Amino acid sequence: MSHFNPQNFQSCAIGLLLGRAAVLKDRILDWHLEPHGVTAAQFKVLIIVTQYQVDTPAEVCRYLGLDSGSMTRMLDRLEHKGLVQRTRCPDDRRQVRLALTDEGQRLADRLPEIGAAAMNELVGALEPDELRTLESLLAKVLLDAGDPLTIRRFGDR
Repeated sequence: MSHFNPQNFQSCAIGLLLGRAAVLKDRILDWHLEPHGVTAAQFKVLIIVTQYQVDTPAEVCRYLGLDSGSMTRMLDRLEHKGLVQRTRCPDDRRQVRLALTDEGQRLADRLPEIGAAAMNELVGALEPDELRTLESLLAKVLLDAGDPLTIRRFGDR
């Protein structure tokens, strides 16, 4: 369904609002994660690895929309912090497998608590039914676009 055209596009705010909400979400997450020594970007990698059992850099790249160079630098930082380890796949030495270290698992166990506090701060102005509506609408948009993480989380409604 077409909602926009060249005449009304200048009054369209959906892109701006989605982008600004994502920036604000990351700032709030950064603030909550600062005592733990990780950033919002690193949090996303840890969440993907732990909650979705993703164990290859290529798969994490697909979920987060990152290029392989960015992912390599991110994994270097997480490895340097002692949170993630990379090992060669015994069956195919070209493939790398990701695993959380013991310290990484301890942090991963706290991520739901940290994430919940950050998300409560982000959407605290919404009533419960408003939050459900917002989540439903965003999921609908992402499912229609074929977003793999949303499909994995919500199914192909």
